[in-house]
Amino acid sequence: MKKRVVVTGMALASPLGCDVKTAFDRLKTFENCVQYARELDEYENMNTRLSAPVKDFVVPEHFNRKVTRTMGRVALLSTAVSEQALLDAGLLGDEIISNGQTGVSYGSSSGSLVSIIDFYTMEQEKRIRGVNSGSYIKMMPQTTTVNISLYFKTKGRLIPTSTACTSGSMGIGYAYEAIKNGYETAMIAGGADELHPSHIAIFDTLYATSLKNDTPKLTPSPFDRDRDGLVLGEGAGTLILEEYEHAKSRGAKMYTEVIGFGTSTDGTHITNPCHETMGSALQLALDDAGISSADIGYINAHGTATLQGDVAESVATYDIFKRRVPVSSLKSYTGHTLGACGAIEAIMSIEMMNSGWYAPTLNLNNVDENCAQLDYIAGEGRNIDTDIIMSNNFAFGGINTSLIFKRID
Repeated sequence: MKKRVVVTGMALASPLGCDVKTAFDRLKTFENCVQYARELDEYENMNTRLSAPVKDFVVPEHFNRKVTRTMGRVALLSTAVSEQALLDAGLLGDEIISNGQTGVSYGSSSGSLVSIIDFYTMEQEKRIRGVNSGSYIKMMPQTTTVNISLYFKTKGRLIPTSTACTSGSMGIGYAYEAIKNGYETAMIAGGADELHPSHIAIFDTLYATSLKNDTPKLTPSPFDRDRDGLVLGEGAGTLILEEYEHAKSRGAKMYTEVIGFGTSTDGTHITNPCHETMGSALQLALDDAGISSADIGYINAHGTATLQGDVAESVATYDIFKRRVPVSSLKSYTGHTLGACGAIEAIMSIEMMNSGWYAPTLNLNNVDENCAQLDYIAGEGRNIDTDIIMSNNFAFGGINTSLIFKRID
């Protein structure tokens, strides 16, 4: 018998703020978090000068040197946010965390790039400088998962989800499956990424970044015909997933129930999305939830503000829904937080569902005629009474994910 899975804790560090309430309230200001990044001025041939950093994150005082010696910024963000999520769930210090009943399912696009560059310097200079015993732990792709597990002394399943822009949503999805199938009672799930010029350069060389350097508040513009690319952000988001009966027995608050997860790969091109297989992830999530597309009242879109991505995603969505389903993109506020986006957007989507108000896509003035006929929320947002929502993410490598959340009565 399949287990029910609920979310009992949530926390984040994001361009919107470093606690859930602050971040959600920021959505209602209808102003994005994008700024001119002066540190990019020193790089020749860098076209964009825009980013969306996390400004208010403070490393907890009790994170001493012994704790942080294997942590770059991405692991620090992940572990500190996970501690807040466990506190929110009422599980921080509970024996369930370290007795094998709790696992970690978490990811990032990469490890800390500062540490990776230390190894590059070693190769270039042919001498070891700046490399120490913690350097590899900081740079390895599973650095978030491992550091979270070590800090909280978990002994359950460890699932690194380093799948680029789907790292966070994949982390949530695999955590949901681990509990649903009875392998774990609770899971620490989510994703993170730190902002680094090399991340920005990757998209800049693909001509995918926004060049509205003089008007940072007017970009990105997902689904808009005049969009000119994405903006890179950073952050971390953690959700504590728990088996329903266990949460109920201890009187835990429940934010939502996770009822569906779907994932697929395109198998066609490493960067160009394929709308048919993108749509298959949405359908798999619906099938897993045992519902029809008509039951979904809102979709949080991946919505990166790139031409190919926006068009393919909208077409995939319409192919599955066959109607003008309400949709918006939170990346118009935060920029693209890479491995963190799936978790941050899931948290904000859950908050929107529970409040009944849904944030608009900022800077959406004229929907691109190449995008499918969906109900694109713009302006001042919208009140929608729905019990079930979907959140979708898509990544390089043709990796597609879809999550479905249901309001707890």
